[in-house]
Amino acid sequence: MAITGASDARTVPPAPPVATMPVSLEINGRRHDLRLDPRTTLLDTLRDHLHLTGTKKGCDHGQCGACTVIVNGQRINSCLSLALQHDSDKVTTIEGLGQPDHLHPMQAAFVKHDGFQCGYCTPGQICSAVAVLAEIKAGIPSHVSPDLAALMHPTNAELRERMSGNICRCGAYSNIVEAIADVAGAVA
Repeated sequence: MAITGASDARTVPPAPPVATMPVSLEINGRRHDLRLDPRTTLLDTLRDHLHLTGTKKGCDHGQCGACTVIVNGQRINSCLSLALQHDSDKVTTIEGLGQPDHLHPMQAAFVKHDGFQCGYCTPGQICSAVAVLAEIKAGIPSHVSPDLAALMHPTNAELRERMSGNICRCGAYSNIVEAIADVAGAVA
C-alpha cells in the first residue's frame, strides 16, 4: 500500500449556503423580523437568535415541557414547532411574563410556595401554569373534567392533569400545584 503525498489530497467543495426565509414574530410585545433557516425551531430562535435564554431546552422531543411558551394564548412546546409556523404570531416567554423587580403573580406564587428546586423546568412550568388557568377560565375541559358542560374549576385533579406535560426532575409537584391554586384563588 502506497502512502499518498500532499499532492494527492483532494479538496472537498464547500457546502452550499443554507437558504433562509423571512419570519416576523411578536415576542413579549416586541416585533422581530428575522431571516431563518426553515428548519429552525421556535425554541432555537428564542435562545440562539434572540438571546432569550429563559426558555429551556430539556429533552428537545416535546416530552418534558421545559421549553413551554405561550403562542397566541395557547401553551406549546417550542422545541416541536418551527419558527416559520409562527409568522405574525404573538409569543410570550418567561421574560415576557415578569421581571425580577416586577414579578407576574404566578412567578411570585412559585417563589412563595417554593415551587422549584433546581429551577431548570421552572420557566416552562410557569408559562404552562399561566395558560392552564386561562384554559380553565375559558371552559376548556381536560381528561379529568367530570362534566364537559359544567363550569371548570381549578381542582387538585384538574391542575395535576393539565400540568402533567411539564416534568420536574426534582419532584416539586405539590408545591407547584399549591402555587397555581394560590393564583387561581382555589384550594388545591
